[in-house]
Amino acid sequence: MSTDTGAPAAGTQEAVTLPAAAPAKGAAAPGWGALAIVMVGTFITVLDYFIINVAVPAIQLDLTASSAQSQLVIIGYGVAFTAGMITGGRLGDLYGRRRMFSLGMLGFTIASALCALAQSPDALVAFRVLQGAAAALMVPQVLGILGVVYTGAARARAFVVYGLVIGLAGVFGQVIGGALISADVAGLTWRAIFLINLPVGVIALVLTPRLIPESRAAKGGRLDLVGAVLSAAALAAIVLSLVEGQERDWPLWTWLLLVAAVPLSAAFVLHQRARQHNSPLVDFALFKGRTFPVGLIAMLLYFLAMGSFFFLLALYLQQGRGLSPAESGLVFLTLGAGYLGSSMLSTKLAARLGDTLITAGPLTLAVGYVLTGLTASWIGTDKSIAWIIAPLILSGIGMGMTTGPLTGALLAGTDPEHAAAASGTANTVQEGGVAVGVAVVGAVFFPALGDAPVPGDYPHAFDVGLIPLVAFCLASSVMVRFMRPRAEPRPRAKKPAPH
Repeated sequence: MSTDTGAPAAGTQEAVTLPAAAPAKGAAAPGWGALAIVMVGTFITVLDYFIINVAVPAIQLDLTASSAQSQLVIIGYGVAFTAGMITGGRLGDLYGRRRMFSLGMLGFTIASALCALAQSPDALVAFRVLQGAAAALMVPQVLGILGVVYTGAARARAFVVYGLVIGLAGVFGQVIGGALISADVAGLTWRAIFLINLPVGVIALVLTPRLIPESRAAKGGRLDLVGAVLSAAALAAIVLSLVEGQERDWPLWTWLLLVAAVPLSAAFVLHQRARQHNSPLVDFALFKGRTFPVGLIAMLLYFLAMGSFFFLLALYLQQGRGLSPAESGLVFLTLGAGYLGSSMLSTKLAARLGDTLITAGPLTLAVGYVLTGLTASWIGTDKSIAWIIAPLILSGIGMGMTTGPLTGALLAGTDPEHAAAASGTANTVQEGGVAVGVAVVGAVFFPALGDAPVPGDYPHAFDVGLIPLVAFCLASSVMVRFMRPRAEPRPRAKKPAPH
């Protein structure tokens, strides 16, 4: 499959499956350079989702931010990111995925600079929302670009790399953030975590037109503005109410917001149903058959269990074991080691095992969580934290077996015409799963911890917090088994033809 490698003229409606053509002047034929650039965008957006956690104490000290403002610095990014991705994916289908990726990267870079220059907590919250909105425009194009540029085994490898980058960004968010704040280069403290995005963004913007071919949906149309508002409002209401409800002990307004999400979601679905032949935001053709809808449920359950574990582990290590952000980051590296190792092997294993690998991934993660919890209880507060390394490596292996292969299986049968819209939906489920998972974990972890916790209370609360995560892993594994009809053969490696 090849695509037009030059920038399309405004108003054109080229298909994503065009005959092979010579690259336009200044552009490169599709190659691994495209993967490298979109992975940069993936890494920095996921990194900024997690890196802020270790910077909150420094932000509170420097800007005299209240607890509520500190929470909004984290939540504002996540809500804008999650709420905007379906719309971002549709914009890529309509106006060009490379174009929207570049605009998102430009906005993210500018917003990062503004965050670094913020002089008040409210300004930082506003700039974080802007940063999340830019990420929502950029990230849905990533899977769309990968699905169009690469085919066959190359596409499978690209999706595995995508899963690897997501996991490493989540892990290294703790490591990089702790290192930058501890180093305090030029007295920048927390501002350095935003400034590092600037050179990365500038380089990516320069290389994007040369390395990424343009693509868009074959059919024209206009953006469904009503659907965009309804989807953003419904997602924002769900994520904001769950996260803020847990943080603020469920005041009345969080319940009202959660209730309001129901009619907003219903209105969105009815509106999309009415627009199915008039450029809908979400084409219901994506949900024909089992693979995409069942795969979305499996992905939601998996990310409920994966992303929230980073949050839970950071609390246990820093508040329960008294580790510094940098020391906590070193423990996270062991999780990343397992993730990296299994991700590098998952391409070959997926070719041989097919869906069996994805089914085993969440099960492996569940076992890793159980062993991590049992180990935390056994070591208490006096034994070495090194005992927890082995179960963390196993947990990382389970994550690496699942993230990339599950994403690839979910999008494998998607029509390239809807590539960015499908990836926007998948990304929304991923990021929404992380946010909701944190809220679920908090709802069981903090009550188990008590009102006046001491370090000895954390192992028990950590164990209790892991219970729903294990349940999510098991449920995800079950859903993977239903992704394909029984009559549909699972993909296996093809033996080379004899010479």
